[in-house]
Amino acid sequence: MDHELVERSSRTPDSDRSRVLTNTQIEQFIRDGFLKIEAAFARDVAAQGRAILWRDTGCDERDPTTWTKPVIRLGDYGQAPFARAANTPVLHQAFDQLVGAGRWRPRESLGTFVVRFPSREDPGDAGWHIDTSFPPENGTASDYLDWRVNVRSKGRALLMLFLFSDVEANDAPTRIRVGSHFDIARRLAPAGDSGLSLRELAAKGFADCGQRREVLATGAAGTVYLCHPFLVHAAQQHHGTCPRFLAQPPLLPAEPFCLNRTNAAYSPVEQAIRIALAGD
Repeated sequence: MDHELVERSSRTPDSDRSRVLTNTQIEQFIRDGFLKIEAAFARDVAAQGRAILWRDTGCDERDPTTWTKPVIRLGDYGQAPFARAANTPVLHQAFDQLVGAGRWRPRESLGTFVVRFPSREDPGDAGWHIDTSFPPENGTASDYLDWRVNVRSKGRALLMLFLFSDVEANDAPTRIRVGSHFDIARRLAPAGDSGLSLRELAAKGFADCGQRREVLATGAAGTVYLCHPFLVHAAQQHHGTCPRFLAQPPLLPAEPFCLNRTNAAYSPVEQAIRIALAGD
């Protein structure tokens, strides 16, 4: 890793109690493309949120015979448990350290929830991908494959995974390709500000990061994964016994990322992109 680029993240001692993330964690984020934060929000808040989500699935929590679909997606949720989960002091401080103080917008909701149920049926959505961030200038905004992402990650500062249930290896944890954000940054750079659509990115099947090590986003309810917006990830079939409740909202930027700052005050998200483009 280019340590000159991460120098700014290493200037403050780990003993500074105003910092939630250590220098080692920040360097891990730059290198691997994600961080796991345990107990980012309270388990009782997760339980309150699940009660709302169970109601809206139309399924009976106590009767697995009602769990007839492998996956159910539920619309935007901004009730109190979800707003509290998104705005804990731990997460806000982590956002400051990874994106930059004043460079992100607080969330009032957690967006769409993906609920995965134990099933032998293929969920049909388990392909490798990144989350795109802005609609095409010309095209169909309702077609997710036409949405785009550019090298400055317009419209997205972080990808976040909020675990509202305990998630073990058999419970359909999100699959992550470690370090794949570097591969995507290099693919996006030639496309400039117009970027590439998910359809264009998927045309090669994300083969350029196919040799990357794979890890699973497991953890207890209340865990949050903070991910670089270019991190390649995928869903999978649920082989366990308990449904998995997950929100995957973006952290929205308050200002565009800048890869050529005159004061060199790069955030770790920006540093990772710069390292990728430098070929290190």
